[in-house]
Amino acid sequence: MNEQSNENKLIEGEDFYYTPEGYKCFTEKYHLKKGYCCKNGCRHCPYGFDKKTGKIKK
Repeated sequence: MNEQSNENKLIEGEDFYYTPEGYKCFTEKYHLKKGYCCKNGCRHCPYGFDKKTGKIKK
């Protein structure tokens, strides 16, 4: 079974939104809930990761 429990479900508009191109974009709130930086250069990264340098700025 591949269902998420209610406490782990993502909420559109709160945890993510869809860009005009149809991509799912995670919010800063989602990243903070996740609790760590994935180092993918996310648009709303609260950890300050810079994909160009590969370093966290904060």
